[in-house]
This record gives sequence, structure tokens and C-alpha cells, in this order.
Amino acid sequence: MEFKKFGNKFLIRIDKGEEIVDTLKKFCQDNGITLGSITGLGATNKVKVGLYDVSKKEYFSKELSGNYEISPLYGNISTMNNEIYLHIHINLCDSSYNSFGGHLNYAIVSATFEGIIEKIDGTIDRELNEEIGLNLIKF
Repeated sequence: MEFKKFGNKFLIRIDKGEEIVDTLKKFCQDNGITLGSITGLGATNKVKVGLYDVSKKEYFSKELSGNYEISPLYGNISTMNNEIYLHIHINLCDSSYNSFGGHLNYAIVSATFEGIIEKIDGTIDRELNEEIGLNLIKF
């Protein structure tokens, strides 16, 4: 992974074989980013996406293998229990132009991933909302 900083924004490139979520989390830790947003695009050949069932309070995930364009990835950065917390969603397109998407659990870069992280000064924590079953932003 390589990056260049422009003011409060970071242009990053994650390389073939690297895992996106872990790389982004480590990047935020290393650069003191506790609040911000992430956008990106690229390609993956192994990815796991999830969908939250509100009535069951449970995530259902599916792993996809093959050639997929990331079109696009969006997310936010916050903290929970003094650790970086990434909430990322992704849309994927296959060679038949079918689209898949959901909450991103992990994705292995197959060619490249290009992203922009915008750092916001400050910190916002999350906490578990028992009624919904999700870690929600706490203001």
C-alpha cells in the first residue's frame, strides 16, 4: 500500500493480494485517523459481503470468488472501545454486469484498489444499541 497526503485527505493505493479492510484499518491507526470517510474503486477476486436482518438481529454473509469490479466502496471511520471502527459498504459487478453489494467483511485486491480517505478532526464513538442489535454512532 502506498499513499500521498493532501491537506486532510489521503489518496491511497492498495496493491494486488492485500486485504482491503485490514489495510484501511491499519492505515487509520498509523495515521491517527479516528473520524472520517472512505471512498474507493478497484478490483477483487475474493470478497465477503453481509446483509443485516433487523428482525433476527443477525448478519448473513456470503463469500464471492471470481472477477469483480468494485463500483464503488463507501464507508465511514469512527471508534469503539478505543479502537478504529470501519463501517464499509461495497457494490460489486461481475463479467455479466450483475451487481452485488452489502456490508464489506473483507476483500482481496486482484489488480488494484484506489481510495480517498478524508480525515475529520475529532472522535465519535459507537455503542451497541440493544433494540436494533447494531453498533450505532453515539453523539
